[in-house]
Amino acid sequence: MSRGSVPWAGRRGSPWKKGSGTPTGGSWSTWRRSAGEGGRGVKLVPVILSGGSGTRLWPLSRAAHPKQFLRLGAGPSLLRDTVERMAALPGRGAPVLVCHHRHRFLAAEELRGAGVEDATLILEPAGRNTAPAAACAALEVLRAEGDDALLLVSPADHLLEDRAAFAGAVAAGRPAAEAGALVTFGVTPAGPETGYGYIRPGGEGPGPVPVAEFVEKPDREAAEAYVAAGCLWNSGIFLFRARRYLEELERFAPEILAACREAHARARVDLDFLRLDPEAFGACPSDSIDYAVMERTGDAVVVPLPARWSDLGSWSALWAAGGADRRGNVFEGDVVAEDVRGCLLRAEHRLVAAVGLEDHVVVETADAVLVAPRDRVQEVKALVARLRAEGRGEAETHRRVFRPWGSYEQVDAGDRFQVKRITVKPGARLSLQRHHHRAEHWVVVRGTARITRGDEVLVLTEDQSTYIPLGTVHRLENPGKIPLEIIEVQTGSYLGEDDIVRLEDAYGREGEGEPA
Repeated sequence: MSRGSVPWAGRRGSPWKKGSGTPTGGSWSTWRRSAGEGGRGVKLVPVILSGGSGTRLWPLSRAAHPKQFLRLGAGPSLLRDTVERMAALPGRGAPVLVCHHRHRFLAAEELRGAGVEDATLILEPAGRNTAPAAACAALEVLRAEGDDALLLVSPADHLLEDRAAFAGAVAAGRPAAEAGALVTFGVTPAGPETGYGYIRPGGEGPGPVPVAEFVEKPDREAAEAYVAAGCLWNSGIFLFRARRYLEELERFAPEILAACREAHARARVDLDFLRLDPEAFGACPSDSIDYAVMERTGDAVVVPLPARWSDLGSWSALWAAGGADRRGNVFEGDVVAEDVRGCLLRAEHRLVAAVGLEDHVVVETADAVLVAPRDRVQEVKALVARLRAEGRGEAETHRRVFRPWGSYEQVDAGDRFQVKRITVKPGARLSLQRHHHRAEHWVVVRGTARITRGDEVLVLTEDQSTYIPLGTVHRLENPGKIPLEIIEVQTGSYLGEDDIVRLEDAYGREGEGEPA
C-alpha cells in the first residue's frame, strides 16, 4: 500500500494538511533556521509523570501499588529505571516528579534509591491525565527557576532499554525545542502493533521533522499499512519549553490551564512534597498532552527514537517484551510446564503448573490468580472495574502494603480477628496513635522494638510480647540496625485500616481515618 493510500484516522481536526509539512507560523526552512539559532544553555528539566494506575496489569499492579513501582524483571522498578535514565542526561536540572498523593512515600523511596536528592515531588489529589500534570510541573519549574526551561516529559512506567539512543534523540530534538517547537519522540516500530498510537512524519531525516498526523490505535491491517508507510510508534515522551507548552495549552485547553494555575497557586508544602489544592485540581478537566495540545498545535515535530521500547500496557505487551523461549513462552518464578506454547506464566508466591496450554496468561499473587487468553488481556481493566464495584479489596491493595516506615502483610483473618506481619525499617517509627474498635497483641520475631504503651516505654527483643488494650495510645519504633519484624494479632468489632487516630506522626499524617 502506498503512503498516499493509508487510511489516516487523526482525532479532533489535526491542523496539518496531508503532506503539507509546514508548521503554523512560517515555512519549515525558516523554522529550522531559527532552531539552529535557538537559545543555547537552556536548562533541561526532567519531568516524570507517575500518576498511572496500571489496571491492565492486575493482579500484579493495583491502585495502591501500581506498575511503575513494580520490578517486572531482574532490574529496578520502572520508575527508578526512568529516574536513572533521565538523571544520566548531560546538563539536566533538578527533576520534577508528579504522582498521586497516596503514592508519595513510594515515589520518594524510589528517588532515594536512585540517588536523586534534588527532585521536586508534586502531589495530585486526583488523577487528571497527563496534560494537567505537565502543566503543574511547568508552573512549578517557572516559579522555582525564575526563568524558562526545557521540560523533558516522560511517563514513569515505560520500558526503554537503550539509554544511549534515548540521549541521542533528546540531543537531536533539543535545538528545535529551544526555538519553540513542541517535540515528541516516535519509536521506530519493531512491527505492526495494534496496542500503540502512531505518528505520521511530515518529512524524512534523523532529526526533527513536522508531525503530519497523530493516529489512534489501529486494527491489524491498518497497523501493517502504517509501518509500511514509515509511521512511528507514539512514545508519549515530549520535549518543549515550559512557557511554550503553557501558551499552547492556554490556546487550545484554557480551562485546564486555569484550573492548574489555581491549584498551583494554592498549593502547600507538606514535608518534602508540594500538595496541589484539592478543590481547584479536582475541577480540572482530564485530558492527555496528545489530545489537549499536540494534535492541535501547528508546531509539533517528531524525532525518531531507534530503541527497544514498550509502554507495558498489558500482559500481552509484557509477554512481547519478556524474551520468549523457543516455544514462545515467558516464565517468571516457580513455574513447571508441559506442552505449553505462547504463554506468559508468572508465579509470585507458589508453584504454578500448566499442561497443554496455548496463548494464555496466568499470573499468581498471594491473594488472586488471573487466567486469560493472551488476545483478551485488554479486558482485565473491565475485570478490575467489576471488582471495585463489588467492593473487593483485591482491586486496591496487595496483601503486602507499603508504608513510609516499612510494610505490613496480612497473614490470616476471620470473625473479629486479623493477623499481620509488620516490618519496620531501621530507625523508623509508626505514628503515635490509638484505635476505637480494636486491641492489638504484638510478638517480636526479629530485631528490637521500642514500644510506647500509654505512659510506659518498653524495649522488647525476639520472642517477647505485649498487649495494647483498645483505646490505649501507643507507638512502635525500631531503634536497631536491622529490620524489626513483629506478628500483630488484632481483635475487635471492626478491623479496618481507617480505624486509626494519629496524635503525632513523623510523616505528616496526623488525624483520623487516613491510612496512607
